[in-house]
Parts: sequence; structure tokens; C-alpha cells
Amino acid sequence: DLGIYSEMGSPGYGTLTEKGIVTGKYKTFHPGKVTAAGFTGCTEEDLDIINNNPVFELYDAEYVLDIRNISKIDNFVAINNAISVDLTGQINAETGFGGRMINGHGGQPEMHTGAILSKGGRALTLLPSTALNGAVSRIVPELDQGAVVTVPRYFADYVVTEYGIAKLMGKDCRQRAEELVAVAHPDFRPELKQAAKKLFYP
Repeated sequence: DLGIYSEMGSPGYGTLTEKGIVTGKYKTFHPGKVTAAGFTGCTEEDLDIINNNPVFELYDAEYVLDIRNISKIDNFVAINNAISVDLTGQINAETGFGGRMINGHGGQPEMHTGAILSKGGRALTLLPSTALNGAVSRIVPELDQGAVVTVPRYFADYVVTEYGIAKLMGKDCRQRAEELVAVAHPDFRPELKQAAKKLFYP
């Protein structure tokens, strides 16, 4: 009985619906429907199921990404990726190595904020703990000069790596740093702890 309300399609939308895993039964906005601004990320198999199927709805991005609409869905869970997260919880999903643009923000700020405003909602930010084959940490003391903040720290909720879940909402900078160090790659935890002491324990 999962429900889908998304900017873009992903592989599995069609097959999960056909198998009865996605029903939208409990959606409080567009119940019983798979709602998206595009299904371009779906597989050919998915698109064969989606084509002319009244369960699947397309709306323009302005409607789908309207925070007021997203927040109407109780228990909405936003799932987004990030490039790096600093110890205060600032989320960068757009730039690497300073200001080098990798991609745009898309609908991430709206989906993330809508989830925060949803009754029972949660906003998950997913990222591997390292980049460049383990050479650098994606959990960083501070974002690089010129890096873009896609989601500000006061909206940061859950940050997930392969080492666990950092719960940030409602916590101060010291507590956030502790949470984030705990989900960083073990090789980088000592230097992140030292950076946190320097930044937040003057």
C-alpha cells in the first residue's frame, strides 16, 4: 500500500503498481494514484504498464512541486541524494570541489520542505560516506568555498549513509556534528571529531 508522489519516475513504478505493492491507498492527496511530473526515469517495461493506465497521473512540475500540495500528503517521505553534508547539516546536492556545478537542484528543495511540513512527514538525504574510491569524505567539517547549499541546515532531517542514520531535526550544532560523525566513514571520524571540537567547542 505504498503511495508515490514524485517529480520524476524511477525504475519499478509500473511493476510495483502492477504487483500491488504500490496502491496509494493511504495517500491523503491524489489517493489511489501514482502522481508525477514525468515518467522518463522508468524502464520500458514500466512504461508499457503506465501507458493509458488511469492509475498513473501526469501534472506539470509547477503543480507537483508546489510545497502546499506536497504537505497535504500525511506521512510523506522525501528521499533525495546529496554530494556532501557539513557538520551543521547544510546539504549540498549540486556542486563538487568548490563551486564546480555537477547538476541542478531539481525539485529537491520543494520535496524536502514539503515532507518537513507534512503531518508525520520525514525528509531523508542519502549519500555514500566517501567519494573518489574512498579518498575523500562526503561528511565534511564545512562546505567548500563556492559550494551551493541546496537544503539549509534548519530543514535537515535525516542523513543516511551505509554506516547508519543521523537524526538532525531540532538539534543544535554540537549534537548534529556528533550524529554526522557517527555515520561518516570510520577512516575520517577522528579528523571530523577534531574539526567539530574546533568549530563548536571554543
